[in-house]
Amino acid sequence: MKFGPDNYNHEERCSQGHSSASTIATIEAALSADPNIDSSAIEIRMLGPVVLLEGFITKAADRDKAISLAAMIVGWENVQDRMLSRFPTQ
Repeated sequence: MKFGPDNYNHEERCSQGHSSASTIATIEAALSADPNIDSSAIEIRMLGPVVLLEGFITKAADRDKAISLAAMIVGWENVQDRMLSRFPTQ
């Protein structure tokens, strides 16, 4: 999955006209499209150019995948992980 050219950072992409709402929608769509991640309890917010991933995950792999998908869109330096683990008891 590839989103936009690699030679632009997130601030440059924002200046090209996309809003926080469209960034959030793009990340939500990427998370929803991935069948290997449960993103139902993950919330996405923007703080300036930084994407905040908040909410809950139920598998450790979901954290890594959510961060990776968001980073493909806004860059690694613009993703902040605030997700909490809620692993099911056995």
